[in-house]
Amino acid sequence: MSDTLPFMQVDVFTDRPFLGNPVAVVLDADGLDTASMQRIARWTNLSETTFVLRPTAPGADYALRIFTPDRELPFAGHPTLGSARAVLASGRARARDGRLVQQCAAGLIALRVDEAGGRLFFEVPAARVGALGEADAAAIARALGLDGAPPRFEAVDVGPVWLTAALRGGAEVLGLRPDMAALEAISRRLGATGVTVHAPNAPGTQGPWADAPDIAVRSFAPAAGVPEDPVCGSGNACVALQRRAQGQRDAYVAAQGEAIGRAGRIAVAFRGETIEVGGATVICVEGRLRTA
Repeated sequence: MSDTLPFMQVDVFTDRPFLGNPVAVVLDADGLDTASMQRIARWTNLSETTFVLRPTAPGADYALRIFTPDRELPFAGHPTLGSARAVLASGRARARDGRLVQQCAAGLIALRVDEAGGRLFFEVPAARVGALGEADAAAIARALGLDGAPPRFEAVDVGPVWLTAALRGGAEVLGLRPDMAALEAISRRLGATGVTVHAPNAPGTQGPWADAPDIAVRSFAPAAGVPEDPVCGSGNACVALQRRAQGQRDAYVAAQGEAIGRAGRIAVAFRGETIEVGGATVICVEGRLRTA
């Protein structure tokens, strides 16, 4: 079939179709130029669309380019996991000793393949963290609709830059009704992908899967064309970095997506100085994409 490419859509951070966060994955995409990739990503209108290429870096199993509807990202979490699932399922790469290596604009990303548990994990890349000033923190708090003194926001750069803060509780996180225009303006001014907030759930909080996730997370990225990212791997990486900086190194499970009906579960583990973020994946669509 000329002018078509293999295509999958994968739900990430869920073991059930139609929950979690979908990513569109275009395989064998070496013949596409940047403008074509951006046009396809705008058409899918998902938070991210990825393009799998032949690797050029030694040790990489495949290369990946990642696009939101209006920009390219150097790295993103749920697209990394969904693309790895597509690469494995299509036979374009095989795990070696339970490991895969992805090449992307952020460098080489190591992944762990937990075949027994049906999950994939990525290692959080090297990050840069800087605290925001009081005025910027107050502006974000107002845009989120928070009352009282603003929380301490940090700009956490893991490829995407998330303005990240801990709130008082999971109910506060789920109750946010952000001013998206204000968040977009702040994100653009600060050169950030968006805003991620998190907080511990009250003991015994039950999610829609009859489980009890440890924390609640939400990520807002209107400046990247994604008002609310259903379940965000890079945002959760930033949360994990903040929690580790506060001395919290126990493994935990985060809930994200409840506020928009896309409940997902993110597993986070600390292995020495390495942070792993992962979860289940489900291939929901498989076929061919017409590209011309």
